[in-house]
Amino acid sequence: MKGMDLPRTDGPSPVASLKVLTVNIHKGFSFLNRRFMLPELRDAVHSTGTDLVFLQEVLGDHSHHAQRFENWPQQPHHEFLADSMWSEFAYGRNAVYPEGEHGNALLSKYPIRSHENLDVSQQGDEQRGLLHSVLAVPGRDVHAICVHLGLREAHRRQQLQLLCALLAGLPTEATVIVAGDFNDWRRRADALLAEQGLHEAFVRQHGSPARSFPARWPLLCLDRIYVRNGRTCNPQVLSSRPWSHLSDHVPLAVEVWL
Repeated sequence: MKGMDLPRTDGPSPVASLKVLTVNIHKGFSFLNRRFMLPELRDAVHSTGTDLVFLQEVLGDHSHHAQRFENWPQQPHHEFLADSMWSEFAYGRNAVYPEGEHGNALLSKYPIRSHENLDVSQQGDEQRGLLHSVLAVPGRDVHAICVHLGLREAHRRQQLQLLCALLAGLPTEATVIVAGDFNDWRRRADALLAEQGLHEAFVRQHGSPARSFPARWPLLCLDRIYVRNGRTCNPQVLSSRPWSHLSDHVPLAVEVWL
């Protein structure tokens, strides 16, 4: 109608929420390394319809395993898992050894503007990293940080300080999702990240973190999903079959409203 302002149709509508999944995939093997489970894990992750997948202990390459297993993928494991479901992915190499390498990865249904892997390894033989990606989600940019912290308390303390420094440098109004394997059975991370304006999805909903390890009988609260400038809804521990037999950790899932 003449003189009437019509709505803009030249871009995608803003996204209201994101479905998030995080899991330590144990280099594609079941608990105690009894079976190679990556093909089954790919099927299970695909069935969730998740928008963002945070992965830890992802093999980029392993020459010995590639010769031993007939169903070993020819491409890096994060690309095999992404398949046709997630068009965008980022990988951060943390550990390098004679047979190959592994690290953190992010699979995304939305464009990844940039990504950087921050080496947070401390003195010793544990190699750890923070994979920071900036996602072009319609309506806003979203910062996604995939975390795998060390087994030693002193190392985790230093790594959490490095994570807080990274968070302090991000735009205060930006939506930030931090997820992964914190190895934080003493719950030191909650208070530190709260100072940076983040809340943990399971703590907000249930009063305590989720039990995610070991997969068959989850007892320890090692994995977390923290969010800033977003509302978390319906956090879930995926602890039934097939998840309980696909890795040594079970996945955590949540919906984040932007």
